[in-house]
Amino acid sequence: MKRWIGFTPLIVLIALGVLFAGYALKHDPHVQPHALVGKPVPALFLPDLDNGSLVAVHDAPPRQGVAGPRLINFFASWCAPCRVEQPQLMALKARGVTVVGVAYKDDPARTRAFLAELGDPFAVKLVDRNGRAGIEFGVTGVPETFLVGENGKVLAKHSGPLTDANVQDLLAKLH
Repeated sequence: MKRWIGFTPLIVLIALGVLFAGYALKHDPHVQPHALVGKPVPALFLPDLDNGSLVAVHDAPPRQGVAGPRLINFFASWCAPCRVEQPQLMALKARGVTVVGVAYKDDPARTRAFLAELGDPFAVKLVDRNGRAGIEFGVTGVPETFLVGENGKVLAKHSGPLTDANVQDLLAKLH
């Protein structure tokens, strides 16, 4: 019996290896969690980058109490893919699409410098300095973009930098 006790750590290690290997074979690493899709935008208040006043994310930008369709984009000045997607966001602004920016875990001064350098596509810029809003939205990394319908529900989520095709897919979900 004592002989088997010496093998216990090895047996446990093999069992864990089989368990993890089985999970890895069945898990698609390209699947992104979309838990918020179909649900209302979280009822959060974040400070405005420009003036520090608290803004209700679910109503941003404020429009006589009714928020229209919009994109909510989590970004950061330290994020290289955010630089890559900035031209897409500027093109959306030029097309009249409302984009709400949420500076995720970023220093406000660096966020301002980032926008001054690359352009400001946002109708309103909010600050999520500690990442709490990102947790509520289920952000796994930046950039991430959420399409919000007129009813305030999240219609779609895109993880990663936006491309022309991604933008078309997101906007098609409004119709």
